[in-house]
Amino acid sequence: QVQLVESGGGLVQPGGSLRLSCAASVNFFNIVTMGWYRQAPEKQRELVATIVSSDSSTNYADAVKGRFTISRDNAKNTVYLQMNSLKPEDTAVYYCNLRATWAQEYWGQGTQVTVSS
Repeated sequence: QVQLVESGGGLVQPGGSLRLSCAASVNFFNIVTMGWYRQAPEKQRELVATIVSSDSSTNYADAVKGRFTISRDNAKNTVYLQMNSLKPEDTAVYYCNLRATWAQEYWGQGTQVTVSS
């Protein structure tokens, strides 16, 4: 079983920044993609950003383009989500996601991000 350990969530004021981290228990050779999803109360879980392990290509939800940046550290098997210019509507539980080369999908436990004055 792949383990995903998330960190970095918390409370931040609008316009502030936060960086989420997700460390995987497998090396990057076993990873197809890693990414972040979020879920606000009474809403469906939605894609935030993903990164492809083979070439570092990325994609972002329209709502976060220009504000969030996903990156990875292959040596640490870790993906990051740098969140800038945070808005109240970014408030959600953020979940790390990993797709493995053996065609299974894994999820982190979730970390709360709250953007409020």
